[in-house]
Amino acid sequence: MKLVILESGAKAKTIKKYLGKGWIVDACNGHIQDLPVNSKAMWAYKEGELPNPPWSWTDERAERKLSAIMNKASKSSVNEIFIATDPDREGEFIAWRLNDILSGFDSVKRISFNEITKDAVMSAISEPRDVDMDLVNAAIVRRLIDRLVGWRCSKFCKSWKLKSMGRVQTPTLGFIVEKELERDNHVPKEYHSVSVPSNGIEMNVRFHESDDPDAWFDDDGKHHPNRTSNTKLAEQTVEQINSSKKLILTESKEGTVNRKPKPPFTTDTMLQTANSTLGWSISKTSGVASSLYNGGHITYIRTDSTRTNAKARQSIRDHISNKLGKKYLGQGVGESGKRSGNVQDAHEAIRPSDPKVENAGKDTDEKKLYQLIWSRFAASQMSNSVRERRALKFTCDGVEVPITGTATWRTHDGWENVFSWSIGEVQTKPPEVGFSLGNSWDIDSSAKMTVDFTKPPRRYTESSIIQEMKKSGIGRPSTYVSMVKNLELKRYVEKDGSSLIPTENGRTLWLDVAPHYNQPDVELFSADFTASMESDLDSIEDGLAEAHSKWTEFEQLFRNIHQLALEKRKQKPTLKQIEYLQRILANMSEEETSEILDNRSLSQLTGDDVKNILDEISEERKTNIAPSEKQIALIIRVSDRLGLELDSILSEMGLTDLSELTGGKDGSASELIDMLLNMDRNSPATEKQVAAIISMVEKLEMPIEQALEAVRTESIETITKSDASILIGNLKKTINSKRRSKK
Repeated sequence: MKLVILESGAKAKTIKKYLGKGWIVDACNGHIQDLPVNSKAMWAYKEGELPNPPWSWTDERAERKLSAIMNKASKSSVNEIFIATDPDREGEFIAWRLNDILSGFDSVKRISFNEITKDAVMSAISEPRDVDMDLVNAAIVRRLIDRLVGWRCSKFCKSWKLKSMGRVQTPTLGFIVEKELERDNHVPKEYHSVSVPSNGIEMNVRFHESDDPDAWFDDDGKHHPNRTSNTKLAEQTVEQINSSKKLILTESKEGTVNRKPKPPFTTDTMLQTANSTLGWSISKTSGVASSLYNGGHITYIRTDSTRTNAKARQSIRDHISNKLGKKYLGQGVGESGKRSGNVQDAHEAIRPSDPKVENAGKDTDEKKLYQLIWSRFAASQMSNSVRERRALKFTCDGVEVPITGTATWRTHDGWENVFSWSIGEVQTKPPEVGFSLGNSWDIDSSAKMTVDFTKPPRRYTESSIIQEMKKSGIGRPSTYVSMVKNLELKRYVEKDGSSLIPTENGRTLWLDVAPHYNQPDVELFSADFTASMESDLDSIEDGLAEAHSKWTEFEQLFRNIHQLALEKRKQKPTLKQIEYLQRILANMSEEETSEILDNRSLSQLTGDDVKNILDEISEERKTNIAPSEKQIALIIRVSDRLGLELDSILSEMGLTDLSELTGGKDGSASELIDMLLNMDRNSPATEKQVAAIISMVEKLEMPIEQALEAVRTESIETITKSDASILIGNLKKTINSKRRSKK
């Protein structure tokens, strides 16, 4: 008996069909072991070596799943195990951990394939290999670096009440914030334009040439001949055209436009095109694409390469030739050219597993995305679309400036043939009026003057920020979607329709916190430095750099930058310090405040100044500290839960309002919180707690009275909330213990 382990259950079902009897096909469901979650920023290491952290189970389900797979393998007398996790850096890391865990079995081999077809799977099984330690080491270094930056910098940013910082997350946020600053600084500039419809073509009045003193230029210095700031000129032009109602053709320049097909999809171009063509979010596209891959319909979906294999190209070319004729075949996009610094080129482009199949997928969404992927791949091997073009120039009685337009009509659809479902209606004939000079062209409807203003730069969308990430060399196909979603989850950005807008926290992180890590020679969260780190990881993956040397180099650099950031932070008080000081000063007179601050404003204080002031106040106990917002919120929440009247409680304390409470560890707010929490703990258990206890004792087949004895409670009706929490914890441990003993 042989065993194949994959990452996903859907993929396992597809491969099971290919292998049949004598094979067990199972899935580990992604990562099974990783760095300990709540441990530390880094682990000690020796010179010339990587740290060797204790790899921990990602969760209990992962441990149970692997135990089940191993038990099944033992009972079925499996003599050969094939690890078939995804063919990328993370997939290789999973394979490495599986290989280590399964080392007790006689034969454990690594296989990988770029598409889930019978030929690809059988070919991989016939040519197993060892785990690629270059890929694994790149994955380990990536983890170590991300943990170090994430752990230390996230702790650092908590002084601003922010949640986290990340090696790729923060520079990605930077793009979004910088774009918003450009928008904030944009000053709208008014302009007028005049359009004239004639014979189905939109003509435009050409008001000024670039050397005209009144020429119109935008903020980037680009000349727009069809725009003018002269309102009177625009109004008179419209009036004259509408009075004449005809244009005289004075110039016609012939030309041909060849439109080349685009290469097959990479991860980022697939996400962008599905967004623009189908209106899908990047999360939806990623999910549907995964289903298509797991079902064996398309090749691996995490790639930055546009190359495809010769067999697949020939297959689609034969299909096109047979269906449409040889005139629809083009030169074709084949092997990729020179690898750029931002492209790993580890896997071929996203394409149909069987190019001859035009429709595939189990539901409407899968069918739509498959059609898009098939069309893109087919188009990449097809001829150019061809259009005839005429650049036209007209005069009009009473109008001193020319009127221009362009007539185009398609003479060969080429690759556009397979995109007819999305392109829509296309002009295929020239205007009947003809292009003889001196011809009179009637206008279709009145000329129209438009008054508009220049627009600020467009905000990033999910798809355009991914395009920026790829262009800048930060992130990789496997992280694009999660990186953008993470910024939303952390509430650093929010969506307005499809646009990404930085929140106040997002602005604070990029504009106030991240600059602490800027040094003259390196800026930790700049796109350039992040891209260089990605390049280093690629070098490790390709076997061109030693993993331990790149890790040591970064760790030492980060240690110095982080120390300088800590020192820089002292120069300015943190948000927490300022808020704490403001609460203290709220209970002081103006004279006392002025004395404590030494006649300075809060903005003039350094971090050390605020620290010294707080220490001095603490020692002299000059004042009571106002309670924090969190303390007030907790008091209100718990008292509401207990159904207590706050006014009565405050009255018993000799107070009339919450604002009279004092803050700090020994203040009356803390005293009241302790009292309320104690009352809450001793209040009756919630319905949810009672239901959980009953469910667990039934599962354990234990009398409920026996369970209640552990917390010295006579009946379920009298158990307190505190005792219920303890009992639930004990019952969970008992259930888990019994599960492990059964294994």
